[in-house]
Amino acid sequence: MSRWEPNARGRLEQAALALYGERGYERVTVAEIAARAGLTERTFFRHYADKREVLFDGTNRLQQTLTGAVADAPADQTPIELVRTALTAVGELFEAGERREPARQRQAVIDKNPELQERELVKLARLGTALTDALHEHGVPAPAASLAAQVGIAVFRVTFPRWLDDPHRRPFPDLIRAGFDELRAMTC
Repeated sequence: MSRWEPNARGRLEQAALALYGERGYERVTVAEIAARAGLTERTFFRHYADKREVLFDGTNRLQQTLTGAVADAPADQTPIELVRTALTAVGELFEAGERREPARQRQAVIDKNPELQERELVKLARLGTALTDALHEHGVPAPAASLAAQVGIAVFRVTFPRWLDDPHRRPFPDLIRAGFDELRAMTC
């Protein structure tokens, strides 16, 4: 594969996930990822700060999707409805472009590495903070904004592995809605 072929970023992600799955995250170098992708280390570092960032590259897009969905939501939605709207938008992002298999591979790597698990928790905490801020900007007062955001992150954390392993391959937005329905049933 020529290093001048398009989609270097996607090729690097595929190469990294394949190598992490084969040998484990700790035993893979940036040079090996670049070589597998048919690219140079310099190209790798143009796209990613380090080999860990291959796994967390979409965090900014997730955050923008969450906060944008809250900003665009009708003013009459309750805080929980706003969060459900935001997480449904994230689910639509996951469904676009067949992200389930790469997400499954990514999660398998994270599940085997405590350092990456910690990084995943930090990512989720930042998403929760961004969601809280978006709810505040939408007019939801504290502590309702924080509580709704944290509940939403909890629903996300339960729904994500369901989506990865769902034998029926139900869409993520459907599973998010089901998660909120389960939450409502437990609290009523």
